[in-house]
Amino acid sequence: MENNLMAISPLDGRYANKVDYLSQYFSEAALMRYRVLVEIEWFIFLFNELKVQGKKTLKATELRMLRSIYEQFDVVNAKRVKEIEKVTNHDVKAVEYFIKEELKDGPLEKYLEFIHFACTSEDITNVSYSCMLRDFVDRELIPLFSGLVQEIYSIAVKNKKVAMMSRTHGQTASPTTLGKEMVNFVARLEREMEHLSYISCLPAKINGAVGNFNAHVVAYSNIDWEDASKNFVQGLGLKPNLYTTQIEPHDGLADMFDCVKRINNVVLDFNRDMWAYISLGYFGQKIVAGEVGSSTMPHKVNPIDFENSEGNLGLANSLFEHMSSKLPVSRMQRDLSDSTVLRNVGSAFTYCVLACKSTMKGLTKCTVNAKVIKDDLKDRWELLAEPIQVVMRKHLIEGSYEMLKKLTRGKGGITKATIQK
Repeated sequence: MENNLMAISPLDGRYANKVDYLSQYFSEAALMRYRVLVEIEWFIFLFNELKVQGKKTLKATELRMLRSIYEQFDVVNAKRVKEIEKVTNHDVKAVEYFIKEELKDGPLEKYLEFIHFACTSEDITNVSYSCMLRDFVDRELIPLFSGLVQEIYSIAVKNKKVAMMSRTHGQTASPTTLGKEMVNFVARLEREMEHLSYISCLPAKINGAVGNFNAHVVAYSNIDWEDASKNFVQGLGLKPNLYTTQIEPHDGLADMFDCVKRINNVVLDFNRDMWAYISLGYFGQKIVAGEVGSSTMPHKVNPIDFENSEGNLGLANSLFEHMSSKLPVSRMQRDLSDSTVLRNVGSAFTYCVLACKSTMKGLTKCTVNAKVIKDDLKDRWELLAEPIQVVMRKHLIEGSYEMLKKLTRGKGGITKATIQK
């Protein structure tokens, strides 16, 4: 966009400089490029693996020429696809015609009808989205989450011996350490990230108009099309799904969205804890020269990065929630309601990326205030009520819990002398 100030979405406007690199995965041009990739690789597979033209296999020069169509796919090419779509009113057919234009008058012109051979649009589209999301998750999202984990783990290691008062229900509770509370989040994030890494190899299908290889078998009854479909999908680094209608049922996508939503909830929980620790003075915030915290209160230094992250995580999760419940449901052999939803998958992941970056930015401004943490803990003698009553129980002292409850519950001013008495 020439002027980000005119963007409808803040992702393309206010936040564009932070996330515009994700257009290589989530823009319409990116979807076109992935579709071109799938169409070209299917064309190559037909000739070199399935031998649909007998002895005719594609030469090295022809392979380079074919793959250059998607490797060098740019905005000019994308605009041409859109021009074709104005006539076809069909996005995938426009991609097919674009490829045929690129191959026209070349050595493969006589084989143009093998572009999009025996495919329904969803054969191309579901494989494209699976490739797109796998690439994004493996190359961008997991490394970003790993960076956040490292930041939190660094705080945990540096502060593993910093004793700190806990709070349950917002009230004083048994002591913990700052390091342990930080590493809790590390463990939760790593567990979900391991699952995300496993499921990033998404399911995909290429089995025709209603998933039965009908036209395939009519054209080439000698080919084992189930095996061929399996090999093609695996060759792209995806998991074959042979049991589908016209569309791949999107259960794998739902699993991925739910997993990322859980990761987002852990980050959200972390943001809120950091917000609370900052309000208690456990963490200080570095002052950035020139920045303003309030338009009327000059003293303010607000935890805006954690708050920004919280808001964007909410947006991401609301989209993921809808997509994971909507996409696996399609009427009969298919309806088109999934198409417009899938086009918004980039928004959900981009809000997620933006949130993670905001959390990491917030951490760079934070410094541990060990003195405040220590001072808050040292005069909280009521916290000894729990271990004392447990030791008393060990020695079979009757009414141990009740004695400590009477002494400490709801009472302020508990001192060392109170406990000793």
